[in-house]
Amino acid sequence: MGTASEGATPGFLVWRLSMTWRVAVDRAVAPLGLTHAQYSLVASLYGMQRSGLRPSQRRLADHTGLEPLYVSKLARGLESAGLLERTRDPKDPRAVQLALTERGRDVTEQAIKVVQGLLRQLLEPLGGLDSPRARAFTRELATLLDAPLDPFSQNSEHEKEQS
Repeated sequence: MGTASEGATPGFLVWRLSMTWRVAVDRAVAPLGLTHAQYSLVASLYGMQRSGLRPSQRRLADHTGLEPLYVSKLARGLESAGLLERTRDPKDPRAVQLALTERGRDVTEQAIKVVQGLLRQLLEPLGGLDSPRARAFTRELATLLDAPLDPFSQNSEHEKEQS
């Protein structure tokens, strides 16, 4: 562990890792005209489309963990860049469905390859992408992501203990 990490809390380490990852992805996909947030959106959309889905902006927001308003803003920018198309959902005129354009698929495929290379670098200290340690790490991250976080529930529990 690096000297900056010694004695660090798990929260600090998660934050540092997420920031390190975001910056690395931003730099890696910038030559393709994408930001990390845009990459997250198009890569998720790419995977969903490969599964036969044409998700709404809301569903994509839920999938990526991004705020719906931010997904809308990103989608408009990606649409202007010719990477995706936004259409009204015929079943729900309030909903907007998203789909990658042919150019969007090409750019996304390139970006996925670049980010996969970064992921291999990141997981090398754990034995590589397919190592037992990396698989266990992935399971642990998924467990943490599934844990509900409500900052107000902890305060009310703490207040009850103080009473």
